[in-house]
Amino acid sequence: MPIGAVIEFTSITKKFGQVTAVNDLSFTVEPGRVTGFLGPNGAGKTTTLRMLLGLVAPTSGTATFGGLRYRDLPRPLHTVGAALEAASFHPGRTAAHHLGVYTIAAGIPRTRVAEVLHTVGLAEHASQRVGGYSLGMRQRLGLAYSLLGDPGVLVLDEPINGLDPEGIKWIRGFLSSMAAEGRTVLVSSHLLSEVQQSVDDVIIIAKGELVHSGPLSSLDTNIAPQVIVDSPDRDALIAALTEAGLPFTSGRTGLIVAVPDPGRVGHIAFAAGVELNALHRQKAGLEESFLALVEGGDSL
Repeated sequence: MPIGAVIEFTSITKKFGQVTAVNDLSFTVEPGRVTGFLGPNGAGKTTTLRMLLGLVAPTSGTATFGGLRYRDLPRPLHTVGAALEAASFHPGRTAAHHLGVYTIAAGIPRTRVAEVLHTVGLAEHASQRVGGYSLGMRQRLGLAYSLLGDPGVLVLDEPINGLDPEGIKWIRGFLSSMAAEGRTVLVSSHLLSEVQQSVDDVIIIAKGELVHSGPLSSLDTNIAPQVIVDSPDRDALIAALTEAGLPFTSGRTGLIVAVPDPGRVGHIAFAAGVELNALHRQKAGLEESFLALVEGGDSL
C-alpha cells in the first residue's frame, strides 16, 4: 500500500519584483487525508504549488515532502504525482504516446500507460490525438500522468475544472479512495463548493497569506447567525434598519442583517409600521464562512 509523505511549507515567501505573491506561508498536509488548498483566483495557490514542485524558486522559506525538497527526491515521479495545467499536452500526440514518453524518461514500465488510462476512464480514447480532447478529458489525462509512478503523494491544481457532473462525482470518489490507501492528497480550488464533498481538511489563503487551517468542519462555526428580512416596501425597511443603526447587506432573498435575533429586527419593523413578508434566522453555512475568510482576510 502506498504511504504518503507529509508535505510541509515553512515560512515560504515569493516576491516578483515589488509584488509579494506569497507571504510567510506555513502549513502541513498529512497522509491519509484529502486536503483542499483554497482561495480566490490570484490568492497565490498556483505559485505556492509551483514552489512545492521546484518550478519556481522561493524568495525565502522551504517546501518539502517528508523533509526533502522536490529536486532532492531520488525518484520524483514515484514519490509525487502532480497535475498543474490541463492544457500542457502536445496536440498532435495521442494520450498513450504522451504518457509513454514519460515512462521511458522515468524508468517506469510501459504497462502503466494502459493501467492509468483505464483508471481515469480514458482507455477508449488512448489512440485519439490530444488536440481533439475536451477540457474534461485533458483533466483526466493530467491525472493519468500524475499516477504513472504510483506515487504516495498527489498534488492536483483545480482538478474538477471542466468536468461534467458524472466526472465530478467520479473524481470525488477517486480522491477519497487515494487517501484511504494512505496517500497524501492536496487539491487546489477557488471554490469550496467544488471540493467540500471530498476534502477532510482545508487550507485557505487570501492575498498570499494563510487565513485558515483545519478540518472542514471547523469552517461551520466561523460566522455568527444572521437575520434575513424583507418587505413589500423594501425602501421603508431599509430606512427603519438604518435609523436603528443595524448593519445590513442586500441578498437574493432579502436584507441580511448582522444580528442573531429575529425578534429585535421584527420589533424595529413593527415600530416603524413596515409590513414584513420574510423574517427568519439564518446560520451561515460552509460557503458563507469561506467567503467571509477570503474577502475579509482575517486569520482564525
